[in-house]
Amino acid sequence: MTVTVNTVSAEGLRHTVQIDDHELFADAPVSAGGEGSAPEPHDYFDAALGACKALTLKMYAKKKDIPLTGVGVEVKRDNSEEQKGKYALHVKLTLKGVLTDAQRDELHRVADRCPVHKLMTTSEVSIETHLAEGAFSQ
Repeated sequence: MTVTVNTVSAEGLRHTVQIDDHELFADAPVSAGGEGSAPEPHDYFDAALGACKALTLKMYAKKKDIPLTGVGVEVKRDNSEEQKGKYALHVKLTLKGVLTDAQRDELHRVADRCPVHKLMTTSEVSIETHLAEGAFSQ
């Protein structure tokens, strides 16, 4: 899987984000010089966590025959200390369906074991950036 990001116009900060057959957009907020026309990269980072928790819970519940009919995930970010290396995400889960307390507790534990949560909290991520050969300016 490859993610491809390209500038939409020379004047603005809006970009297309192509993920396989899916096209998304990214922009910067107006306060940072963008148009605020699309989520900013931090929004996608936070959304990845929320989506992963919801999908993980639905798949787990189906596999375990837990009567979970839906999941709501609200992710709130506190990036006030990001420059100091602290980025806090506060997640509120809403579990829908007729569930016992034990099932709710089990699903709560499973949510914190979703792959993106683990990636964000326990993995060493390495990033190598290379210039494309023969790049040109327009």
